Amino acid sequence: MGFVRRLAALGLSAVVAAGGALAAPTAEAEVASSGASDRRTPAAQLRSDATGPGTVAKGARRVVFVGDNWEGTATLLDPRTFRRVASIDVVPDYQARMREIALNPYRLAYFLAIRELIGEGNDQFVDDMYSSNDGRLVVISRPSFADVVAISLQTKKIVWRFPVAGVRSDHMAVSPDGRRVVVSASTGNVVHVLRIRDGKEVGRFASGGSPHESIFIDGGKRILHASIGTVYSPLDEPGIPDPLEGDRVLQVVNARTLKIERRYDLRKALDERGLRDTSISVRPMTLSPDQQTFYFQLSFLHGFVGLDRRTGKITRVERLPNLVPDLPRPAYLLDSAHHGIAMDPRGKRLCVAGTMSDYATMVVAGRRWGHTKLLKGGLKPYWVTPSWDGKYCYVSWSGSDTVSRISYKTARIVSTTRVGDHPQRVRNGFVQRAFVRGLGFNESSVPLRLSPQTLWETPSQLFPR
Repeated sequence: MGFVRRLAALGLSAVVAAGGALAAPTAEAEVASSGASDRRTPAAQLRSDATGPGTVAKGARRVVFVGDNWEGTATLLDPRTFRRVASIDVVPDYQARMREIALNPYRLAYFLAIRELIGEGNDQFVDDMYSSNDGRLVVISRPSFADVVAISLQTKKIVWRFPVAGVRSDHMAVSPDGRRVVVSASTGNVVHVLRIRDGKEVGRFASGGSPHESIFIDGGKRILHASIGTVYSPLDEPGIPDPLEGDRVLQVVNARTLKIERRYDLRKALDERGLRDTSISVRPMTLSPDQQTFYFQLSFLHGFVGLDRRTGKITRVERLPNLVPDLPRPAYLLDSAHHGIAMDPRGKRLCVAGTMSDYATMVVAGRRWGHTKLLKGGLKPYWVTPSWDGKYCYVSWSGSDTVSRISYKTARIVSTTRVGDHPQRVRNGFVQRAFVRGLGFNESSVPLRLSPQTLWETPSQLFPR
């Protein structure tokens, strides 16, 4: 089970043996709840990019889930100490899936293409993940396997599996009541809506090319959704006609009927703001506390923009330092100059990941906008999530295999924790206390990297200012 089993399937057991095996990782002693304040609903929990209910379910405790995309694990952190609680295998069916892919030439071709074009030479085993509100399940999108699975946090076995349309699954979002999860089928051009308890599809809505991020807004009544087009190819250039880059959309969807209520004309909005050479591919998004302003990153833009929800006009353009001005566009990681943004619950600061420049920073909103000190906490920061109480933002350093928590108040890194290979998505969640000691693997090994360090992981070192 876990990493050793996958390596054995690849004929690499001898390499693992040479590297030495570790004892099965044991969960740390369970940390008690921090008190009554932990059971209240903070302002951050009312925001669309914070996860889960304000009240912890009976028998559950809060944890932070980190998806280790290339390793095929999820690391659980304690939100109070930021120490590792456990690590779980998110591909316990690895051999079965690999046999299935090997016997299907069409799937095998795309599996290898995903490895080379998007995975930087690695398979993608966990893009996104959310726990159920009762802490009994974790739901995971697995890009290379083109599916979504729910894994029991008690048995560590797959409870249900849903193959998505097309050949790759991507970002997800969970409704505030915890009953539904939406998942982007990035080559199927649709977003599936699944029931968390059993994985049944209860609907879907149309997207553009390469559906990407979704956020439940308006208390779960609507979904803000964006698609990004062909970011895995060289076609996302302002000088190339839009149809060749894929249909890229920013839209609001009715969460009940799944009808598209509005699509924003980003090309017009950017052109009116003088950003004619800026891509319309919307990357990570966050919202103002009143949800009337959408802040989002765009392909190749070192910074972000703000869009007025009612008028559809760009109201703010915030440019941030570009520490790799000579880096050619094809060397950008999936066109992501910046990939990760989250506003604090008061609407005063935005935590931003400067992906290609290897920094995180805090942007102070108000009468005079500006950014704080650039935090060089690791390589290739690739996601930002606010903590459940709104005090911190979590930043994954995918090139360094670490996650940091940064104080919104001080704009400093409070602590950094090592996780698995290539962490991407970080989500707030829950686990039943009784399950914690049973988490982990039946066997484990020192994580073994199957590919050399890539140019995308060290851009600021290879192309210094």
